Amino acid sequence: MAGNQFMAMEEIISAFQKEYPDIKNIFYETLPPGLELKQILSGGAVFGGKTLDIYPDIYTSVNEKAMKMLEQSGHIDKGDYHLYLHNRLTLMVVKENPAGIHSVMDLARDDVRISQPDPENEDIAFLIMDMYRRAGGDRLVRRIMEEKRAEGTTIFTVVHHRETPLRIVKKTVDAGPVWVTEAIHARSSGIEFDVVEPGEGIDQRDRTNYYICKLKNAPHPDNAGMFLDFITSPSAQKIYRNYGFLPHII
Repeated sequence: MAGNQFMAMEEIISAFQKEYPDIKNIFYETLPPGLELKQILSGGAVFGGKTLDIYPDIYTSVNEKAMKMLEQSGHIDKGDYHLYLHNRLTLMVVKENPAGIHSVMDLARDDVRISQPDPENEDIAFLIMDMYRRAGGDRLVRRIMEEKRAEGTTIFTVVHHRETPLRIVKKTVDAGPVWVTEAIHARSSGIEFDVVEPGEGIDQRDRTNYYICKLKNAPHPDNAGMFLDFITSPSAQKIYRNYGFLPHII
């Protein structure tokens, strides 16, 4: 499951098992979908020195390109994936916004330190870069992703953009683009910060699409089919809405 759903997964799994009580054991990951895709394509992963060679039944991504890669590699049939959810971006800033950040364009300033998801591993990074592009063109993208990184004021995440709230609290950065759902979750967890809204025209709500698929060689195909039915159901969509996600209206 794409990592930015982590805050909703316990309730999603609980509701799924309540609806399908015969399914007792569920293993899931909430890593960046790029890392999960690499895990599928390579046949496993190593965590803490241990090899994890579990082949999943279900995969989700915030990037349709990942689904196309699964098609091309034979892990799913052509077109056998579904759009089921949406989200949008916001800027998390230090409490009381001492850096005086009022727009995405302010991130270009020399004195603003940014926690930036790494495009090598995180699909959100490409949507963030499109937000930068919509706000200030390719010049702003280069400024933040190349120039400021070389200067040390754009700091890539190591694994996942969940690192951004901690950096904000520690004041090692001034701002970081995150999903609005993560900001809502962080606030409910007692983390103190403020937000700066990018604006509806650039916050990617029109492009942030969550896709889900059942893998062709799923070890538990029937259970996977049940989960697909559940995740697109009104009950699951209501749970997601409670966490700030934007349900997909079919």
